[in-house]
Amino acid sequence: MPRLWNDTIGAHRLAVVDAIVESTAALLAEHGPRAVTMSQIAEQAGIGRATLYKYFPDVEAILAAWHQRHVAGHLEHLAKLRGQPGPAGERLAAVLETYALISHHRGRHGAELDTLLHRGEAFARAQEQLLDVFESLLVEVAATGEVRDDVAPAELARYCLHALGAASDLPSKTAVGRLVTVTLSGLRPPR
Repeated sequence: MPRLWNDTIGAHRLAVVDAIVESTAALLAEHGPRAVTMSQIAEQAGIGRATLYKYFPDVEAILAAWHQRHVAGHLEHLAKLRGQPGPAGERLAAVLETYALISHHRGRHGAELDTLLHRGEAFARAQEQLLDVFESLLVEVAATGEVRDDVAPAELARYCLHALGAASDLPSKTAVGRLVTVTLSGLRPPR
């Protein structure tokens, strides 16, 4: 087959997947995760149900694809913050604050959606990637003496992940900022 044909087919498939995922996200925001049907998604995306089923077996699979896109974007953003020039301590604070705000926003999705999306192999891989971002930066900051060295960086990374996960339950961005400050205090060397 000519390359142009393959490129055109590939672009079409990506466009269909994008339309499906975006339509599902819009319906999800309007109706909630349990009220969205494959028929509604097909109608919203402007495709037939048979076409929809060629791409995804059910609503949960579409939600997983939507979630994976968001997680990949968040991980990419956190990795960019980690790799920016400047003092390691400032980059650590930026990464922790950004992750806390992501967690805070995630809390707005509700427990039902959170339960659907935050499980399985893809979620576990994302958690490991996130821990790697935290740990590599903590190693760098520990070399400056700004982070405690009596606890392994891997343990500190888990501390950050779990401490800042609490931001999902906080009522405001101001409260999230206080949580980040407390988390950073826990990372500092003991006096």
